[in-house]
Amino acid sequence: MEVGPRDGLQNEKQVVTTATKLELIQRLAQAGLREIEATSFVSPKWVPQMADHAEILAGLAALPPLAHAVNYPVLAPNMKGYEAAVAAGAREVAVFAAASEAFSQKNINCSIAESIARFEPVFSAAQHDGVKVRGYLSCVIACPYEGPVAPQQVADVAARLFDLGSYEVSLGDTIGTGTPATVQRMLEAVAARIPVAQLAGHYHDTYGMGVANVHASYQFGLRSFDSSIAGLGGCPYAKGATGNVATEDVVYLLHGLGAETGIDLDALVDTGAWISEVLGRPSQSRVGRAMLAKRAG
Repeated sequence: MEVGPRDGLQNEKQVVTTATKLELIQRLAQAGLREIEATSFVSPKWVPQMADHAEILAGLAALPPLAHAVNYPVLAPNMKGYEAAVAAGAREVAVFAAASEAFSQKNINCSIAESIARFEPVFSAAQHDGVKVRGYLSCVIACPYEGPVAPQQVADVAARLFDLGSYEVSLGDTIGTGTPATVQRMLEAVAARIPVAQLAGHYHDTYGMGVANVHASYQFGLRSFDSSIAGLGGCPYAKGATGNVATEDVVYLLHGLGAETGIDLDALVDTGAWISEVLGRPSQSRVGRAMLAKRAG
């Protein structure tokens, strides 16, 4: 699940044009990605970078078809966002909750229980409309305000998202403090409640553990991972938290493990270099930087 166009760009201070976002998504799709989170149907007051959400979906609908099907899920945190997303043509939405009470209050101004209650009409409408729903769960290892989060607490909230109807629950190490050992303990608790095939890993690279945590999760049995091109993104509510693990790094790892991803790594590296140049910053992908240096050789 490529989250760069949404999670990667949502907190950019500079305005990223609609045309740039559409080109980024198109390049990612052409590189072979099949799941690309396109935008977020949240209030422009809170996330001004995503104010062009309807234009993004309209632009994607106008793109020429590729040899492979591509899904463009969007974030829709409440019923108002869901209705706007579906009206704009979305066929898959994502909702998000936190495993930490303090983070839930800081992030979406309500308790965990209140956030889950907000999602109930979204799941009900989605089932009626034939729209898929994916659940995001943040702070599955630790919270910037509360510290370590108990695996059982993660499992409890993840199970509530799953029971509501999430086809997949994405487990987010929001501040990137996880290690293979803490990730495995968390996964053991969650997997007792939700089939492993319906879990995804979403790891930030703050402490350089993103790829290691993907590997540990892969060995545990997960086959779905969120990543962001060039390591774009971060969390505005988690001080010092760097971006998601870079898509280039995850694909390099998976290819090294013999996994079939259908992704052209060279095209992916080119895309990471392009968007980094557009944003005026170096890519956070170690694989991207290494491959470009080797080419320049």
